[in-house]
Amino acid sequence: MMLNIKNVLTAKGISTKAFADFLNVSEKTAYNKLMGLTDFTYPEAEKVMEVLLPEYNARYLFSRCDPMSAKAV
Repeated sequence: MMLNIKNVLTAKGISTKAFADFLNVSEKTAYNKLMGLTDFTYPEAEKVMEVLLPEYNARYLFSRCDPMSAKAV
């Protein structure tokens, strides 16, 4: 699960649907990416970091977290 990016999007009021539109993917695909089921492509990650969330670094945004332990993996 991409807990950090999910939390940042929520804090900024960005829905999964809006995030999907930003990435030009389906809402299901965006959800899968946020849940860690599907990887972000490099161009997607770059777009998120440069356009949508430039104040955060990649290591923070895209770190995986085990939802059962809430520890970064």
